[in-house]
Amino acid sequence: MRLLLYAFGFLTLAGCATGTTGATAAAPPLRPELEAFIGQMVERHGFAQAELESIFRLAQFQPSIVNAISRPATSKPWYEFRPILVTPQRVTDGVVFWNSHASTLERARKEFGVPEEIITAIIGVETNYGVQTGKHRVLDALTTLAFDYPKRAAFFRDELEHYLLLGREQRSDLLSIKGSYAGAIGIPQFMPSSYRRYAVDFDNDGKVDLSGSTVDAIGSVANYLKGYGWETEQAIVASALVNGESYREAIYAGERPAYTVERMRKLGIAPQVALPVDRQATLIELENKTGNEHWLGFNNFYVITRYNRSVNYAMSVLQLADEIRAARNSN
Repeated sequence: MRLLLYAFGFLTLAGCATGTTGATAAAPPLRPELEAFIGQMVERHGFAQAELESIFRLAQFQPSIVNAISRPATSKPWYEFRPILVTPQRVTDGVVFWNSHASTLERARKEFGVPEEIITAIIGVETNYGVQTGKHRVLDALTTLAFDYPKRAAFFRDELEHYLLLGREQRSDLLSIKGSYAGAIGIPQFMPSSYRRYAVDFDNDGKVDLSGSTVDAIGSVANYLKGYGWETEQAIVASALVNGESYREAIYAGERPAYTVERMRKLGIAPQVALPVDRQATLIELENKTGNEHWLGFNNFYVITRYNRSVNYAMSVLQLADEIRAARNSN
């Protein structure tokens, strides 16, 4: 099978035989934008240009990655998305995971303030508790998205930069690490920038290993959420009812909660639990077959969306976490 290389952006092979003399042809030039990126890495971080050129000649463009990121599962309506992740088997497996790592999860809660069920649910949603950590070479995924997905090219070029730095820091083989189609790595599926910023050596073995150490993964998820402002023992969501059309002003748009409960009431939003009038929240709207359901999301909800910006994702984590805790407590 031929490799789709980043030399020209179409099918070619670096170093193919000429077919006439048996000599090896010179390697074709890399794409100008990739050469420019390599130049930046050399200038900013002291990488060897020839080494990076050699690595990127082996990077394979993956059209399936562009297709996958263009149609994420999180774009499904809530009533279709929830059954994908919140399942009886995932709840059962979550209880097993919690029981197997109870002391580590408890230590993470005490150190970072994040409940055991939230950490467990995130790992359950991300990789089915470490079973499915991704099949794509991270170098391929990030290079594909950095140079052939214009919509978010700047973001993925930044992640590619972090990936090269991470590989150098950990002395890793950049061509062997596998992850998601978006370039996320390991049991908790950290992007390279998050890996470098939030991953911790929670098992104290002298290295940070999110692919091989569940203990490191647990501590790193908790550290990640704490780093984005997780508030210990604070509510995450509360059910609400809406009336009229003014409520749409407060629907979550990716920002920190900024509407007080008092202001929300004036917009026709009625919390179904008692809350201080100055409590800040955002409105979550979930699409069901027979009408939408609504929730107030507080700061900790926003923090979960830093892991994945999708409201569907965050609500799935919360509901899976609730079911895991309930199932574990019933045993």
